[in-house]
Amino acid sequence: MKTIKDRKLVLANGKEFYGVGFGSKNDVIAEIVFNTSMVGYQEILSDSSYCGQIVCMTYPLIGNYGITDDDYESKSIKMSGFVVREYNDFPSNFRATKTLGDVMDENNAAGISNIDTRELARIIRDEGSQLVMICDINKPKEECLKEIKERGFIHNQLDIVSTKKVWYSRTANPLYTVVAVDCGIKMNIVRKFNKFGCNVVVVPYTSTYEDIMKHQPDGLFISNGPGDPEDAKPVIELVKKCKGKLPIFGICLGHQIIGLAYGAKTYKMKFGHRGANHPVKNLINGKVEITSQNHSFAIDKNSLEGTGLELTHVNVIDGELEGVRDVKNHVISIQYHPESAAGPEDSEYLFNQFIDLLHDFGGNKNA
Repeated sequence: MKTIKDRKLVLANGKEFYGVGFGSKNDVIAEIVFNTSMVGYQEILSDSSYCGQIVCMTYPLIGNYGITDDDYESKSIKMSGFVVREYNDFPSNFRATKTLGDVMDENNAAGISNIDTRELARIIRDEGSQLVMICDINKPKEECLKEIKERGFIHNQLDIVSTKKVWYSRTANPLYTVVAVDCGIKMNIVRKFNKFGCNVVVVPYTSTYEDIMKHQPDGLFISNGPGDPEDAKPVIELVKKCKGKLPIFGICLGHQIIGLAYGAKTYKMKFGHRGANHPVKNLINGKVEITSQNHSFAIDKNSLEGTGLELTHVNVIDGELEGVRDVKNHVISIQYHPESAAGPEDSEYLFNQFIDLLHDFGGNKNA
């Protein structure tokens, strides 16, 4: 059967790809990035860290196991769209309740298939991430480029993804209480804390030191999330005030925020790290972990001197900084995702490390 192409992807550099649409039929403008994961498209779709982004999946077949009710990483979808080689609208999975296209349509996320994702990934790799538009195939290119230029990159992602009200996730016989600052927190992080015996209090990213302490926490967690860490000024100030008063753990954006709070510098990478197969070396024990990653920004490891942070992890492929710690003040942070639900579990030990910090710092108040 011949497939009729009805949508196109227009890059800011003027390159066009023609394909078949799925999901929302609305025009969407966002930053294009690529992800090398072979599974986990639902977790990617529902990861708030992708707010304001369209993801090109390098694995060719997407949608084949549908969408399940239990595998969402957030309570709402903020990603702008998917670019895939082959989209499957007839999933084979006894757990599936909806198709990927239906969920994307419900959440205004646009998709385009039947394009050369290998070529697109090479463009992103060589030229860097850039703004793109998914739109009707007949829309004039000049009009598309004008709208892309006028749109620009967004900087208010935390206002979009962070919770507006405090919410709780409790576990049986809790050992500790952890306050998690929601910069776009993934649900599996909350589930991991519950698994390790922690009640979790999830709070807005605008929460103050006083807001945090009224929950009588044993520790503070700074979550993953989208965008430039320098835009997260309330959280940077919060870390400065909590340092030395509570054990602190940061993942992804939270890791970058901790770096800024200590005086280190961050920068935007050319095309970032996104995938479930990134090798990271633990400098403390010499072991290599296979990790799941999703980030555009990173801490400049050359800016650590004099901050009080110690380098603990580096990316084996490009040498980028992947983890730091402050032993004196009971702080650890990591650039990748040790909680990944659709990826390797080599790094789950980091939750144990944080639990140890909670114990060493103040014991078990809930005992």
